[in-house]
Amino acid sequence: MYQLEYPWLLALLPLPLLVWWLMPAYREESASVRLPFFGEVASAAGLKPAPGAVVPRRHWLQKLLAPVAWALVVLALARPQFVEPPIQKIQPARDLLLALDLSQSMDARDYKRPDGAVIARVDAVRQVVHDFVGRRQGDRIGLVVFGDAPYPQVPFTMDHALVQTMIDEMLPGMAGPSTALGDAVGLGIKMFEHSKAPQKVMILLTDGNDTASKMPPPKAAEIAKERGVTLHTVGIGDPNASGEDKVDLELLRRLAATTGGRFFFAGNQGELEQIYATLDRITPQNQKTLSWRPRRELFMWPLGAAVLIVIAYQLLMASWALARRASAARTADEGTDEGRPAQQGGGA
Repeated sequence: MYQLEYPWLLALLPLPLLVWWLMPAYREESASVRLPFFGEVASAAGLKPAPGAVVPRRHWLQKLLAPVAWALVVLALARPQFVEPPIQKIQPARDLLLALDLSQSMDARDYKRPDGAVIARVDAVRQVVHDFVGRRQGDRIGLVVFGDAPYPQVPFTMDHALVQTMIDEMLPGMAGPSTALGDAVGLGIKMFEHSKAPQKVMILLTDGNDTASKMPPPKAAEIAKERGVTLHTVGIGDPNASGEDKVDLELLRRLAATTGGRFFFAGNQGELEQIYATLDRITPQNQKTLSWRPRRELFMWPLGAAVLIVIAYQLLMASWALARRASAARTADEGTDEGRPAQQGGGA
């Protein structure tokens, strides 16, 4: 689409006409003597008259091209532009971090699918979290896995396919057999340090209790609260087990309550799907759409056309004037040559 940045400047188009009407050219009348046969007298005296002052008349071409050149200059001042179709960019308003437990206990086959089949805990988590990521189109998502220690897998990104690929490739025990719950929260807080998103949400999933953290989980939750990070916790596994296999539901509940998040427990894959559906609902997609339209400046074209018109007209007029002057000089020389023999013959 074409448009003018300053269309009001088109009001300058009649300016030369107003100047010509309100400020006419100065003219002065003076006495003069017209001598008939001046050329013959000068030739008889053997003199060649020098050209006097000439007031050029306006040529019809000048009357045509001058308004065109002025219109092009005014058009250039109005800054014509070509506005291209809008380009939109989606700016996420939330950074979402997934922290997943990959200790050896995640390989336990005690999770029931909705159809009754028994699968490993990690397989249920892969499927449910994979689908959850696919629904979060407007969020930047990061991924952390933890066992003996936490390990960042994917920084915050809009490339959700990459996050899903990393989730599909998770294996139990790849982060160690133990559970560093507090350290996983601490790593998540560190990943949020450079986040400028208004909302920062971490979803932590584990099937055990904290056995390997250097930072106590309650302390990590307090720091998360100070940094504006909301922590939702999801417990899976057997709360009646003993040792490292027992999931500490009370600890997960306290961590979520400290940061203003929610705690969930899933005893099977169906409940886990409902939990992530609830998380999807309580953290609705929130994004800003930035739009701008690139503009290409076109003022150089009418301005260049006006300059070319003026230069072409001046060259044309200069060539025409030189041609007339050369023709007049030849005519005067021919007249002088014809007059000299006649004078010599009369003297004899």
